[in-house]
This record gives sequence, structure tokens and C-alpha cells, in this order.
Amino acid sequence: MKTLGQWLASPWRRAVAATLAGALPVLAFPAPGLWWFAYVALVPWILLGRGAPTGRRALRDGWWGGFGFMLAMHHWLLPNLHVFTFVLAALLGALWAPWGWLVRRLLGGVPPGRSVAAAMLVLPSAWLAIELVRSWQGLGGPWGVLGAGQWQVEPALRLASVGGIWLPSFLIVAVNVAVAVLVARRGAWMPAVAGLALVAVAVSAAWVWSPRPGTDGHVSVAVVQPGVVTAGAEVRFAREERLTRELAGRDVDLIVWGESSVGFDLAARPDLARRLAALSRETGAEILVNVDARRVDRPGIYKSSVLVGPRGLTGDRYDKMRLVPFGEYIPARSLLGWATSVGKAAGEDRMRGTRQVVMESGGGLRFGPMVCFETAFPDMSRSLAADGADLLLAQSSTSTFQQSWAPEQHASLAALRAAETGRPMVHATLTGVSAVYGPSGQRIGPWLGTDASTTQVYEVPLAHGTTPYVRLGDWPPRVALLILASWAVTAAVVPLRRTAPAPPGPHARTAHGWPARPGR
Repeated sequence: MKTLGQWLASPWRRAVAATLAGALPVLAFPAPGLWWFAYVALVPWILLGRGAPTGRRALRDGWWGGFGFMLAMHHWLLPNLHVFTFVLAALLGALWAPWGWLVRRLLGGVPPGRSVAAAMLVLPSAWLAIELVRSWQGLGGPWGVLGAGQWQVEPALRLASVGGIWLPSFLIVAVNVAVAVLVARRGAWMPAVAGLALVAVAVSAAWVWSPRPGTDGHVSVAVVQPGVVTAGAEVRFAREERLTRELAGRDVDLIVWGESSVGFDLAARPDLARRLAALSRETGAEILVNVDARRVDRPGIYKSSVLVGPRGLTGDRYDKMRLVPFGEYIPARSLLGWATSVGKAAGEDRMRGTRQVVMESGGGLRFGPMVCFETAFPDMSRSLAADGADLLLAQSSTSTFQQSWAPEQHASLAALRAAETGRPMVHATLTGVSAVYGPSGQRIGPWLGTDASTTQVYEVPLAHGTTPYVRLGDWPPRVALLILASWAVTAAVVPLRRTAPAPPGPHARTAHGWPARPGR
């Protein structure tokens, strides 16, 4: 019978093993939601990488593992992008190739204690560097950041208020490294246990000393979720109108419709603008709609959050800034435009907004809107909170991926953005999942699932104060890059010291009185 090592000697078998190992962390995210699994999910991948026979093989293990992670995290894109989903996963998976090499470099063979201690810092730092790079919007954005699977774990949310989503990600990788060391080499238990103890100290410190947002009143927000409507924009508008009318007499402060809830430019359809104004008067609340249409005042199609009051358009408008790659635009269209021929990629690029906007309703509520994909970017919600938003709002639609894990994954991101900023967040969608979270990331009221066509009123607690993350920004990635740079310098200097020639010994006098060096 073949041993595991012999079975993995085949390059293709090893590639399959690495791909499967890389896919495991996805189980910690919705819909499986096995949040606790994140703390051991990387262990098989780490054990595989540390046993790589060569550095080149370790690079491939990292690449294949990254491919598996990206493919599993974005598998719901397959019906739309088809084969191009595999291309994207392969391109993004390459980011993990250096991480695989580092695993072997620090943990391969019988690593000394100092190498294990270094791995506890360097490997989480390298993972954070990868997440930072792929968070660039042109590479797909920060969907599936490792710490995001902890959206309902209160200690992780407290950590996010200190260091954003980056801090839980760093500590999760550190725990995985320690567990892998304990599994592979029990003789190195001391640095591994010390690392686990430091993680526990960090979590405890955040729990005890991180400031909790202080609540000061509530605001009543209504979410209108029409559900799946296939008969066109006019029919969808009519259903949203009918559902909104049911809110009359409910004493709500703000009504929120989902992304693409209005399929016409309201400047070109004053009849729709008048109907919205009538709804605002009838319900006694302003309505935030989302217009997905070609504008009459400038070229191109925009996705825009538009506020409507009892007198019509208030003039408050936010144009979506960060577009979904391939869904709303094609990066380098001249090179990658062929994606439209193999899937449902954007036939025409949407236009981008240029700045974020904090709006104010008639009751004095200041809120910051984001559209769909933008809730994955922690810097956007942080900027809105710093600009004085009392409430964060997201208008979204995942109707294309209705039967996948995407709606639940998307809804969970709002909990993290709320915890990071200390501001409540409303995630309103066309077809579910809609959700609301308090200023600590705690869930408020029910989720509206993908089978719901309804309205829901939420009593949302408002908060004051500023979280450390809002004040300090993305400091964990900066620390991670500093750790990586320090380790790289140290790794380069130490071998040089070892291979440098020995200094010459003392001069010796010959029989003729001339000095000579030893060995001459």
C-alpha cells in the first residue's frame, strides 16, 4: 500500500490535494457558516506546503491552493462567467505562490524554535499582504477576506473595531500555523503554544479595552424587498410602489429600496418622480431609491442612490464608484472583452462616480449610501463614518445568483462594516438577503430571505463615538508589510554573515624578520 508521501509524489495528485486544501476555508463562510472551522482550515494546506520536496514545488502548492480558495469562494460566478471563472481563479491564485514558498522555508524539515516563532508572524503577515493586493478593485476586490467568516462572532467583531477585518484575518492564520506545528512537530510545542497564548491575550485586550459605541436613540428604517420580478422595470416599480404604500401610518423615518430598484432616469421620467414624491407624502418618510439607467444629462449608464422627498427629488445623489469586474465593466476590455462571448459579462461598461456622499434626511439623520459590491471595501464605510454618517446604507441586488451562497455572504459583510465603524448598517436588496446590524455588528431584527417579497421596519439604534479603526485606519496591513520587510532583511543578512570569509589572523614573524600571514 502506498504511503501518503508516495501518493503525493505525483505532481498532478499533489496539485489536486493542494486545490482541495485551499478550498477548505470557504466552509467557514455563509452558507455553510462553520465559523469555528476557520481556525484549522489552513492546516492541511500548511502541512502539504511544509513537506514540499523543493522550493519550486512549494510555489506550486501555494498557487494550486490559492486557485482552490478563489474558485470555491467565487464558484457562484460559474453560470455567468463559465470557463472565465477558472481563468480568474488561476490568476488570483498565483498570489499565494510566495506564501507556499514561505511555508516550506520556515516550517520545512525540522525547523528550529526561532523559525517556528518567525512563522507565527511572517506567515500571517504574508497572508495579509495577499489580501491587501487582491483587495484592489481591479483584481476583484476584498470578497472572501479570511476574517469575514467571523461576522457573527462577538470577539472577532470587537477585533474588527480595533484593526478592521485585517486583524481577525491575521490572528486566524496565526492560530492555523500554531496548530499545524503542533500536529507536525510536537517538539516545537513551546513557540506554538506561546503564539496561541499571544492570540488569546490580543483577543482579551480588545474585549476589555476597545471602546464600545454608546447608543443615543433609535431611528425607524423600512426596507422594501420586492423579490424576483422578471416582467421588466415597470412591473418591478409598481410592486415596490404597492409594498411601500403599506408603510403608511407606520411612523418610519426613512424608506430604502434595493439596487436597480428604478430602471429609468428620473429626470427623463418625471411621472415616476411624482409617484415617488406621492409615496413620500403618504408614508411621511423620504425614500432612498437606486437608479440603474442611462442619464440624460451626461453620457453613459450609472448606478445611483437618489433621495426622494415629499416635494420630489431632493438633489442628493451618489453615483456608484467601485464597479463589479465583468459584471458592470470589463477590465482591459480590448484584451479581455472575449469574456462576453463565453458568459454574461457586461456588454457595456457602467460609468463611475467620483466621490462619496453623506446625505441628510428631513429628520436630521445623516446616512452614507453604498451600492452592492462596495460593502466589501472597509475603507469606504470608514470614510463615511469619519465624514459624520450616523447610519450606513447598502443598496444591493444578487438576483443573478439567487440560488447560491452569494446573497448570504453579501448580507454578512454589513455586520463587519458596522463593527469596524461603530455605526449601524442597513443592507437592503431587491431579492434578498436583506439584513440590519447594530453599531457593534449585532444583528437587528429578521433577515429577509431570497424567497421574500415584503417590507420590514427595523428599529435601529444610533451610536456616537469613534472606533480605533476609524481613527487609525488600515494599520494591521502596514504592520504586516513591516514584518515581512524585516524578515527579508534578516534572512538575507544572516546567510551572508555565515558565508563571509574569516578575518585574517595575527601576523607571524619569519626567520628573515618579514611579516607573514598564517598559512602562507
